[in-house]
Formats: sequence, C-alpha cells, structure tokens
Amino acid sequence: MTFIPSALENALEVADDAVEALLEDWRPEDVALLTTGARHDEQVSRQVMLGQDGYWDTFWDADQVFYGHVLGFKGLERRCVVLCANETSVKDRSRERLYVGLSRATDKLVVVGPPALVTEIGGPEVARRLGLSG
Repeated sequence: MTFIPSALENALEVADDAVEALLEDWRPEDVALLTTGARHDEQVSRQVMLGQDGYWDTFWDADQVFYGHVLGFKGLERRCVVLCANETSVKDRSRERLYVGLSRATDKLVVVGPPALVTEIGGPEVARRLGLSG
C-alpha cells in the first residue's frame, strides 16, 4: 500500500500520474482509478458517450483503465487500484467510501489525497497503516 499526499484541488491529477506510473508495469485491464468524491472526468465522459451499459463494458475491456466511483465499485476488484480521496468535506458516508476503496485492490493499492482529510475520515488506524502517523 502506498500513500501519495496531494492537495484536494490537484488530487485527480496526482491520481492520473499514479495510474500512468502503474501502467509501466501493469496492463490497463489490471488498473482502476476510483474516486470517493466527484467522479473523474474520464468516467463522466464514458457515461455520457457510451451510456451506462457501454460504460460498464469498459470494465471488461483489456485495453482500458477503468474509472469509477467507490460506491459503484462495491463487490468488484482490480489487481491495482488508485483510490483518490477527493471529497470536499467529511460526509455521512465518507468512512464507508474510504473503506470500500481500500478493499478493492488485490495486489497493489495507491491512495492519493490530502493527509488530513484521509486521517479525519479513516481514523488513527487507517492513518497508521498509510504511514500518516507514528
């Protein structure tokens, strides 16, 4: 598990960079970028252009990274997941979103986001596991 600190306003850009780095060693079909807050522009674009069925077809496409929101990814897995903690504030389901995202990778998990936000949402145990506290 790797944590990459970022400011909230550029968390998605940092997450995109993390995906690019993973693609040096992993196949696109092995990688997913999941958000806890606003959807990634690529997810929005695919949903608009392809419709919901076409969007979900991209989950099975061997040539594409999958882009999704954690709440739509329950019960699904990818070998590598970049989890972007991009919520603008802590909400009722914030902890659930974070925990779902933390459990979707089978081999490699990269968490991106503001350390203070991740700590506030996940609590001291998650912060410790991510190396955010002593």
